[in-house]
Amino acid sequence: MIILNELMDCGVLGGLRGVIFDCDGVMVDSLGANIWYYNAFRERFGLGPMSPDQEAYTHSHNVFDSLRRILPEEHWDQAFALRKEFDYRDMLPKIRKEPGLREALLWFRRMGFRMAVNTNRTTTMDLLLDHLDMTEFFLPVVTAAGVANPKPHPESVNVILDAWDMPPNQVAYLGDSRVDEQTACAAGVRFWSYKNEYLEAEVMVPDYGTLLWCLRRAYGG
Repeated sequence: MIILNELMDCGVLGGLRGVIFDCDGVMVDSLGANIWYYNAFRERFGLGPMSPDQEAYTHSHNVFDSLRRILPEEHWDQAFALRKEFDYRDMLPKIRKEPGLREALLWFRRMGFRMAVNTNRTTTMDLLLDHLDMTEFFLPVVTAAGVANPKPHPESVNVILDAWDMPPNQVAYLGDSRVDEQTACAAGVRFWSYKNEYLEAEVMVPDYGTLLWCLRRAYGG
């Protein structure tokens, strides 16, 4: 895997017309908010904080699978009901947009790239995009609630490719987890790892500033 840097041949990034973004860990730093959210469920049922493995799992999987992972089965139905009462707006102050993301999005739009979101979030993505003032950049926004088979199944990526009428080899998926890697591989799109050197990826993106520098070298603009 190539780690993007200012000395490399940036041509490896060429040939794209669209970019699919994972949300958590790629567009936003929400790990702390995510841990706070799921630990609230464990506390409700008299359980201690999540283990590091549980924290990592919940950060990349949908809410239903995550609650099943961190809670005993006898609490599942009650936890699913409690989820509907939770006001997600309480979490928004704990979430931070990745530095340089907006500048990269503006460049992609100016250069005519299509952009989409593919996330295992369910009902909170529109609220988050509105909070970050980024709704205008992404079409479509595909969540775990909008498909029969969430990531790592390729259905969500195929929905985006169909909407764009674009072949997989002209699209890159920017993700930070094994789930994202598996999703991109299953759908046949190019995979770029964000800040994770342990994934099988075409390149690893260390930050949006470096990505933008390399994109300008590859595409101009």
